[in-house]
Amino acid sequence: MKANLFKLVFISLTILILTGCKKSFTVSEETEVLFQYDYINYAWGYQHNGFFIDNKGNILVYNNPEEWNFADDDLRQSKKQITENLASCVQSEIRIPEEELKKYINYIKNIASSKVTAVKSVAADAGASKYICYQYSEITEYYKGSLIKMEGDFTCENLNFFSKKVVLWMKDINNNLIVK
Repeated sequence: MKANLFKLVFISLTILILTGCKKSFTVSEETEVLFQYDYINYAWGYQHNGFFIDNKGNILVYNNPEEWNFADDDLRQSKKQITENLASCVQSEIRIPEEELKKYINYIKNIASSKVTAVKSVAADAGASKYICYQYSEITEYYKGSLIKMEGDFTCENLNFFSKKVVLWMKDINNNLIVK
């Protein structure tokens, strides 16, 4: 009797661990938004601008949008919220080539599973620049953002090896948007 009960508990725990601990957030065909650069500053008048990179390599730019859905503290947003934010964007002339985009998409899972350093206060009135990558859950229809790096009044960064590469890539994109 005890042996059967032990087996039942063991099997139940094994099933729970194998199914319950699986992350439901992935990068799939349904993932519309992959990366975001977001700058916000309240110090010298309201400034809020940045861009999204979508699953086709389009760069979708926003600049002081009237309506905006900010992510929660865990960088989670519903598909509806993201769609509404995308409606406030304008497509830039820049498009990421497919192979280049695939390269950076492959880094998302590693970044999402890595830790982020503690937040440090380093400046005042500089605002905040955030570099974020996204995974999407088709089950919950929520995007889960993973912070790659934050700069400005406060700094922190993802400890994953690929984080620096992604930030440099996104800074290069941002610089090309500003120049054009």
